[in-house]
Amino acid sequence: MEKEKKIQMATFRFGVISDFVGGARLSRGERERLLGEKSERSWDIPHSGRTRISRTTIQDWVRRYERGGRRLEALYPKDRQDQGQPRAFDEEVALALKKLRGEMPRATIHGLIEEMSHRGILGKEEVLHPTTVYRFLRRHGLMTPTQILLPDRRRFEAEFPNDLWQSDAMHGPMVQEAGRQRKTFLFTFLDDHSRLLPHAQFYLTERLDSYLDALRQALLKRGLPRKLYLDNGSAFRSQHLAQITASLGIALIHSSPYQPEGRGKVERFFRRVRSQFLAAHPLPQDLKSLNRALQVWIDSDYHRCVHSATGQSPLKRFTAHLECLRPAPPNLEDHFRKQTRRRVEKDRSVSLNGRLYEAPLQLIGKSVTLLYHAHDPARVEILFEDHSFGFLQPLDLRVNARIRRDKDPLALELVPIPGANLYQGGRLSFPPEEAHDD
Repeated sequence: MEKEKKIQMATFRFGVISDFVGGARLSRGERERLLGEKSERSWDIPHSGRTRISRTTIQDWVRRYERGGRRLEALYPKDRQDQGQPRAFDEEVALALKKLRGEMPRATIHGLIEEMSHRGILGKEEVLHPTTVYRFLRRHGLMTPTQILLPDRRRFEAEFPNDLWQSDAMHGPMVQEAGRQRKTFLFTFLDDHSRLLPHAQFYLTERLDSYLDALRQALLKRGLPRKLYLDNGSAFRSQHLAQITASLGIALIHSSPYQPEGRGKVERFFRRVRSQFLAAHPLPQDLKSLNRALQVWIDSDYHRCVHSATGQSPLKRFTAHLECLRPAPPNLEDHFRKQTRRRVEKDRSVSLNGRLYEAPLQLIGKSVTLLYHAHDPARVEILFEDHSFGFLQPLDLRVNARIRRDKDPLALELVPIPGANLYQGGRLSFPPEEAHDD
């Protein structure tokens, strides 16, 4: 299986088991209740036509995660042992059958099979057995009319600081940037227990890069939350964001589409920003001044005023349980790196974002993984088969023209760099007896 698919599936699995491995010790009754809820609900499982997860599967994922050192790689799916053998349904047929059932809720099993053949969904030699279709529809709750239930909405509050952060974006005022008016967007993180703001900042774009910058600053300031609660915006549904949070042990939770009630606390904060900060303060002309004024208002006003719902100021309530906080790891920046695949050319070069880099001689012709930050082109790490071969050096054609080529075949032996990344491009080593001056 491709590694990208394994990462997506492992990230999904971590989201399922995050309540069991998030740090708070669960009682036996609470654990059984969560297992029951998770095994009964429907899931959008990546790369699968299934929508249910059994109790034993959830328990197995928890054991694998704990025994694997609480690393995301422990949740990678195992490669199939029955590769090449047919299954009852492939993913395309399963999805088509579910869609067709929605269009024809009263059709018989035989009628559904005939309609799929008529629409060309099934090949001429492909046969669906009625009993198999029946079991599939029953397992997915498609054999009875869907009951319309009112949503169960209850007020909630996290028990301790950093148990749960709510996060969202708000359209902000216009500012003057580069000689023209630009719209701003306020990305905010709010601690559910204390209502403290780990970080809030205006940006000129609503894209993922802006949100990740705000998230990184929030983690550096206030530590790691156990859960992060978001809406369904495009920036918040990014696979890159899901991988970052899973690698840090943060459960990513999305609210139901078009139902903002669960994020009421951060929505109330946005109303306060509009009515108190934006309406009562003269707005600065540029983005930097706007953010500076926002931070002064948060630190001197919002964080120190008694909150009507808690009876305490956000800062006092947050700092009352400092022993519960998890600090951000020293290598936090590495968790935010992007990942891409490249092939090393015959001249040892690798291209990334319009720049050429020089790879180790041993990796010529290999398909490698590059880890990088878009804002820091000087630090691009190269991996082959999950082993690091150090950081790439920008290609310097003039330096390469003065270097003697090593024709020793032993130089092509693959030797990953343990621990520190010590590779330096543009430099070839020779035995002492072959040393010479250019």
